[in-house]
Amino acid sequence: MPRSLVVLDTNVWISGLLWTGKPHEILRAAESGRLTLVVSPAIVEEVAEALGRPKFAGRLATLRTSVRELLESMLSLAEVSTPRRVVPVVTADPEDDKILACAKAARVQWLVSGDGHLLAVAHYHGIRIVDPRTFLTVWQAR
Repeated sequence: MPRSLVVLDTNVWISGLLWTGKPHEILRAAESGRLTLVVSPAIVEEVAEALGRPKFAGRLATLRTSVRELLESMLSLAEVSTPRRVVPVVTADPEDDKILACAKAARVQWLVSGDGHLLAVAHYHGIRIVDPRTFLTVWQAR
């Protein structure tokens, strides 16, 4: 069976890199080669910016890691796809459009997010948009 191609939203990357739980399980599945994660330069940039926020400084210290180390880990788990263009889709939060653009450009099957605006889209060019729990439940059951 071919591996599933998956784009993770920034919030899922942050949760998976910093804590245990469903997002972390997704990263472990990618680490073991059971699925393929895809990122774009824009997603990497957004994750870097978010991890650099003061609210995560304590967590980084607890984990004895740095933003740079987490980004290296992220890039070791994912393939990079660079969308040629970003089409406006999510009018309530245009920043989400870069996530959709990456998913479409890479022709993934899944986009995993905790963002209500993206979850409301539900399907986009054949891509299922689901939260981490739903993804793991459906993906593991196949």
